Amino acid sequence: MTLPRHSRHGKDSADPLQVLSTVFGYGAFRPNQREIVDHVLSGRDVFAVMATGGGKSLCYQLPAVMRDGVAVVVSPLISLMKDQVDAARANGIAAAVLNSSQTPDERKEVMADLGAGRLKLLYLAPERLAMSGFLDRLSTKRLSLFCIDEAHCISQWGHDFRPDYMKLSGIAERFADVPVAAFTATATQAVQQDIIARLGLRSPFVLRASFNRTNLYLEVQRRARGGERQVLEFVRERAGQSGVVYCRTRRRVERLAEFLKAHGVEAAAYHAGFDDATRVAVQDDFKNDRARVIVATVAFGMGIDKPDIRYVVHADLPLNIESYYQEIGRAGRDGDAAHCLLLFAPGDIAKARFFVDQTEDAAHHKAALEKLHQMAGLASHNVCRRRRLLAYFGEALEAENCGGCDICRGTAEKVDATVDAQKLLSAVARTGERFGAAHVVDVVVGAGTERIRQRGHDRLKTYGVGRDKERSHWLVLAHDLVAQELLAQEGDRYPVLKLTAAGRDVLLGKRAVTVLSRRAPRAAPKLATPDEATPYDTELFERLRGLRSRLARGRHVPAYVVFGDRTLRDMCRKLPRAAGQMMRVHGVGQAKFEQYGEVFLDEIAAYVRQKGEPGQG
Repeated sequence: MTLPRHSRHGKDSADPLQVLSTVFGYGAFRPNQREIVDHVLSGRDVFAVMATGGGKSLCYQLPAVMRDGVAVVVSPLISLMKDQVDAARANGIAAAVLNSSQTPDERKEVMADLGAGRLKLLYLAPERLAMSGFLDRLSTKRLSLFCIDEAHCISQWGHDFRPDYMKLSGIAERFADVPVAAFTATATQAVQQDIIARLGLRSPFVLRASFNRTNLYLEVQRRARGGERQVLEFVRERAGQSGVVYCRTRRRVERLAEFLKAHGVEAAAYHAGFDDATRVAVQDDFKNDRARVIVATVAFGMGIDKPDIRYVVHADLPLNIESYYQEIGRAGRDGDAAHCLLLFAPGDIAKARFFVDQTEDAAHHKAALEKLHQMAGLASHNVCRRRRLLAYFGEALEAENCGGCDICRGTAEKVDATVDAQKLLSAVARTGERFGAAHVVDVVVGAGTERIRQRGHDRLKTYGVGRDKERSHWLVLAHDLVAQELLAQEGDRYPVLKLTAAGRDVLLGKRAVTVLSRRAPRAAPKLATPDEATPYDTELFERLRGLRSRLARGRHVPAYVVFGDRTLRDMCRKLPRAAGQMMRVHGVGQAKFEQYGEVFLDEIAAYVRQKGEPGQG
């Protein structure tokens, strides 16, 4: 295949739409892609915040094809690079990866290809750029652009700071005539400005795409005990689908993985404590559908490009909304519906604080604690999950009902808690707003502790007014009131409860309070994206999936590198009979057709002969 070529400064007559069709097999750009492509082609720096699954790889791969020279793509994890190189090569793009996992001969071959100008894409890790003399070697090559993937890793105020990324700060200055495109799926406005400054981007085109992943269903359940049974039930209902279950600690990962395996689930454990060979093997099993469920710490994720993950479960509360958004973003990258379940219990905040309190820097500790409380609010607040999630990133949700979370779908039941809230708020007021939740709850339940007696709090009017309910009920309610901003927490290490203006309104009977029911939620309805809902031949779809799996195994690549599910569904609707018709199927470009087109045409033809003409089978 002859790839389209483009001059160094993007002045050729090559049409990006033509390249989009012939190389990638798409008939139109997705939202925001064309703007980014055009600015990179013009030689301008770009900073883009795009949700996972928004098609950011095309935003730098297409310009790399069109511009003269090689595009250098900085990526954080080896497995992610390999997947992206496999996918690029499947589209006929000359791509390679350079990293420490290769043999000296393999690295020598890549450098030879680079020196001879045979590459369009070169993937490498940030530490590679810091190696002695490497930037000097790059400066002698014709470079089309730099792409910085997962750019939030350079910000100390982001959720996943990586010191290696600081080595990228001088690229824009050193390579003055090479555009730099930086991408991330998660960045607040403050983090965005920090990234742009640290990378030294030169008057960049800035794009903040919507954070609203409408194909993700968001649900929170109260975790019962350790949550193992809830996870098992959830996974069993989705047998045959790929999913990720996140836990905070390595020990919990291993125990939950063993529990699932003992109950017949194809599960594997993953965390940073395993050696490299074990981690690579687990990732390969997951990408190739040999392990359907991965139980992991947050060490698992950024290196996974698998588009058909159908669910993400958080068995523990994430430390911040950025991490939560990044992790649920690994589900539904193909645009199909996916389910995101968070299990949450009252003790989660105290457990999470243990990790936050490891931060010694006072400013970073205060910021981390605030982010933890925001995450807890998202988990416990009885308003639209999506609305609160988007608000964190500065985006407003126009619709009153998002249609894609347990609150808006009515699966999370609400109960009136005004009277109990007034009891708790009164205890906060009568103790002088100088104590934390544990002490206030002790007052409400009438605990006979020495601390209570020493302060005379056993003589307060609110002492013992909540003896009829468990202590855990009042602790959960205290957290709910903080999440609903009826109470505020002040102080870092030992926060105390303070009444807000809204809380005083509740205390005076001017405002009602509702909380989420502690009972088991109703079954969540299934989401379906427009592509999934459009009729197609499901029997043929399964037949084509089988063919795809056989071809993928023979080529030692994940199935999605051959064709994605959306492409197979489009084949099942259009029933192409010839090359021209197959080339009009979504996701079938010239290189993909040359590799796989005829064999899929033969399979479709055999099916049609077996079933008769369309409409008769």
